[in-house]
Amino acid sequence: MPGGAVGFTGPIDVNRVEAPVTLKAYLLCAFAAFGGIFFGYDSGYINGVTGSSVFIQLIEGPTATQLSGPHNSLITSILSAGTFFGALIAGDCADWYGRRPTIIAGCVIYVIGCVLQAASHGLGLIVAGRLVAGVGVGFVSAIIILYMSEICPRKVRGALVSGYQFCITIGLLLASCVDYATENRTDTGSYRIPISLQFAWGLILGIGLFLLPESPRYFVKRNEPEKARAVLSRLRGQPPESEYIESELTEIVANAEHERRAIPISGYFSSWMHCFTGSLWIGSSNLRRTILGTSLQMMQQWTGVNFIFYFSTPFLKSTGAISNSFLISLIFTLVNVLSTPISFWAIEKIGRRPLLIWGALGMLICQFLVAIIGVTIGFNKTHLDAAGNTIANNIAAVNAQIAFIAIYIFFFASTWGPGAWVVIGEIFPLPIRSRGVALSTASNWLWNTIIAVITPYMVNQDAGNLRSSVFFIWGSLCTCAFVYAYFLIPETKGLTLEQVDRMLEETTPRTSYKWRPKTTFAAENAEDYVKEEIEHGSQA
Repeated sequence: MPGGAVGFTGPIDVNRVEAPVTLKAYLLCAFAAFGGIFFGYDSGYINGVTGSSVFIQLIEGPTATQLSGPHNSLITSILSAGTFFGALIAGDCADWYGRRPTIIAGCVIYVIGCVLQAASHGLGLIVAGRLVAGVGVGFVSAIIILYMSEICPRKVRGALVSGYQFCITIGLLLASCVDYATENRTDTGSYRIPISLQFAWGLILGIGLFLLPESPRYFVKRNEPEKARAVLSRLRGQPPESEYIESELTEIVANAEHERRAIPISGYFSSWMHCFTGSLWIGSSNLRRTILGTSLQMMQQWTGVNFIFYFSTPFLKSTGAISNSFLISLIFTLVNVLSTPISFWAIEKIGRRPLLIWGALGMLICQFLVAIIGVTIGFNKTHLDAAGNTIANNIAAVNAQIAFIAIYIFFFASTWGPGAWVVIGEIFPLPIRSRGVALSTASNWLWNTIIAVITPYMVNQDAGNLRSSVFFIWGSLCTCAFVYAYFLIPETKGLTLEQVDRMLEETTPRTSYKWRPKTTFAAENAEDYVKEEIEHGSQA
């Protein structure tokens, strides 16, 4: 029914449920990925700030040379604590007010947090500012993934959502550059400049989102199909009465009706409880999907990547083997940035599942090599020179460790970095999608917080002082990620979000790569409608 109400149009070709990708559609979807810069910059700049002598003396006193373990842990992890709660709150807001307004609200909260941090003169305000900014980052990080997954064309959805991870790496790189540029300053600019630059990211994303449309699936969920039609027309670059728009909208509406019957939402608490319904042993159950999303984000954090980006500067300093730890940290970040675009091609060509399996294998090999070299001839083997400085016994071994850390970052950035975000945006049905993605993102930040809290106690000289041995822990956890990916990750490449629902019902993770759509929800609804009409006719 072009231009009218959405109705049954009969069987729909499974290959024609979406319009061809246009440049306009690509750019509209790609801009949303800019939200990753929040995550990356906020995660990265603190690495240099906590190594700044001016900042250390501000927090610990005029004679201090490094932050204490508890203070380092608190300052670093408090952002992640804020994002955990922000992500959970954002799941509700995205259903009540829309995806786009929720992200804009996150930008506003983020800017308020930036103001508090920039105004800080001690521990209290910097912690409060990072907590508030964290809530804003939680809003953005949770709903950006949801928003992008719902507006992106299926053929490039993986590549575009991977762009979010690419923007995270850009944020990390910018943070490293700013930290490197300000490390020798002897005034408060050494920490205020990195903090103040956060304003720019909030303003760019917040203002830019006013120019982007709302998610069409949000309007379908609210029973406003004509608004969804207008948004789809804009996103796909097709007129509202186009056959492509009609087919895609019909399929979205038919799937939404199917999911409403399967997942009847009766109130606020019901919407959350439905995230945990169904059997653990059924791959399409809400409980299984929620566990998959939250555990996938947990595994991404377990790879140990944030150890490199949160703590590499003070850790490399503590080894005594690196003359310019800031520069090495910058190189790691650069490898991260240059490796991530590989995923744009690989995630659509190779698929989500193989990428995560082989990525975990590459990471665990690198982690164990770093650990073994370190405890035998590398980081852990040092001596004091005549001046009392700590010097590595074997510089070549230390360089080899740095090389394997860089290769590890390559594997993470091209596989698990983007792959985990792509999958969580695809696996949840529409009635619980916003809350499912919010729970998954909150899981990421929860484990981010836990790792940020415990890592100083593992590696600080006055605590665990594990040095290279910490990589045995990350290597073991990467081994868990390898086994996890093989047994539990389904293949969602090339499917619409509605087809992903059907795939999870009909297959298992290890056989999902063979699955192909045979029919559509709209076609099935049309068949049911015809059967009902026939039955009513025969009764009459």
